[in-house]
Amino acid sequence: MSYTRQDVIVSRDCPAVSVPYGSPVTIEKGCEATITQQLGGSYTVMVEGNLYRVEGVDGDALGFEPTEEVNHAPEGPVTAQYVEDCAWSLLATCYDPEIPIDIVNLGLVYSCKVLPAADDRFRIEVQMTLTAPGCGMGTLIADEARGKLQSIHGVDEVKVDLVWDPPWSREMISEPARLQLGLL
Repeated sequence: MSYTRQDVIVSRDCPAVSVPYGSPVTIEKGCEATITQQLGGSYTVMVEGNLYRVEGVDGDALGFEPTEEVNHAPEGPVTAQYVEDCAWSLLATCYDPEIPIDIVNLGLVYSCKVLPAADDRFRIEVQMTLTAPGCGMGTLIADEARGKLQSIHGVDEVKVDLVWDPPWSREMISEPARLQLGLL
């Protein structure tokens, strides 16, 4: 869900990550914050002119119910197709904190392979890139993708590699995302 800007007072010291550098920080209790984006289970907030990403588990500090990880369990047997479908769905819930488009529609995910690991168990290998090689949020976005993929029932291992070939370009953005960003 996208979010209309909303001003809040931070109700407790809140862990966050600076955007775009990816450095851990603490937003202090009592600070005024403007929520600029609420997507994929996290918040992007502006405090004193600086952007920060706050994870959904700390949403209570911003006046929201904290979110918890969901264990994705199938109704039937775990299959490679089930795991792949879940993987792509979950990758589409990972967002760059500065751009209100998920990493799949931004064209950042180059591949997502589901490989057998053991009886009814699987391994996922993802190759993804960033909009810019120096992006400090890269590790955070890759870790978020890895964490979400590990929640899929039947997945034993997830490997997310950041790659730079081919280099990302705006042409890799999906048509609906280009329309949303006003690029069409």
